[in-house]
Amino acid sequence: MKKYQLEIACFNLQSALIAEANGADRIEFCDRMDEGGTTPDFEITKTAKEKLSIPLYVMIRPRGGSFVYDEVEFNQMKADILKFKKLKIDGFVFGILTKDGSIDHEKNTALVALAHPIPCTFHRAFDLASSVFRALEEVIDCGFKTILTSGQEANVVEGIDTLTQLVEKANNRIIMMPGGGLRSTNIKSLKEKTKAVFYHSSAIVDSSETANAKEVKMLKMKLTI
Repeated sequence: MKKYQLEIACFNLQSALIAEANGADRIEFCDRMDEGGTTPDFEITKTAKEKLSIPLYVMIRPRGGSFVYDEVEFNQMKADILKFKKLKIDGFVFGILTKDGSIDHEKNTALVALAHPIPCTFHRAFDLASSVFRALEEVIDCGFKTILTSGQEANVVEGIDTLTQLVEKANNRIIMMPGGGLRSTNIKSLKEKTKAVFYHSSAIVDSSETANAKEVKMLKMKLTI
């Protein structure tokens, strides 16, 4: 029987603690929900790592907006990876594109190598890549272990067909993790159709920036039944 897992995107320490207490398997820790997630504060991340017993993945994204970065921003990403490695965090989350929408092989490979042996997730920059199945191969080639994606649509429900194809084409070479609008109301249908084993949600159900305990619990429950 497959072991389904749930990652919760957390924009504050309270969310991370709620997520763990209600069954999450992993935390993606970041700042600035309004920007879609940026690199979190170092000291808050340090506290999170001390308090959590489940794996903590850290977003490395110097700003919101496009996923094309200049040399100054790229150097900032490298410095952040080296800094967060000292906390013995469990994973990194980032993604860099070229101006034409391709996966930036050189920069991504350099960051994956810098993060080694800590595993890396390519985040939803993937959903802006110009050729989805070519991008899949390129991300695998860069050395990432996971891809977070909505199937290049606004949310996982609209992207379900592409997600299904991605899981099939990935063929266990990389983990395809559906995320983007994933909720307890749709996770069962995603699981049944896509056959993915890892899922990603913020579990936020109101205007706050904090995970909802009941929603985390429901997401986990629907993955395990």
